[in-house]
Amino acid sequence: NLPDYAADEQLNEEDLLKIKYDGIRPAPGYPSQPDHTEKTTMWNLIKAKELAGIELSESLSMMPAASVSALVFAHPQSQYFAVGQVGKDQVDDYAERKKFEISVMERWLSPILNYERD
Repeated sequence: NLPDYAADEQLNEEDLLKIKYDGIRPAPGYPSQPDHTEKTTMWNLIKAKELAGIELSESLSMMPAASVSALVFAHPQSQYFAVGQVGKDQVDDYAERKKFEISVMERWLSPILNYERD
């Protein structure tokens, strides 16, 4: 455990796999964090390549393949959630804020689009 993260938590590997820890650990690409491109933000913030040697491919797969990433929230009342379908206006706004071409943003968000792409 990290010094300030869930200091009282004493879990073995089996408990971790059964999700007996406090909080949530959502990962890019899963329902609560469907935008894989945010993984690059995480990598830059924690210097994953420089400090751990974990690289991202062009499709944002982690290398080595056994690598994992997640946002970690230890609060005992935190709960998993899912981002629902998004509309064209939401994608347009999001692409503008991220400074992405709309077609690129649509490709990354394609599983949650509520419309057909052009």
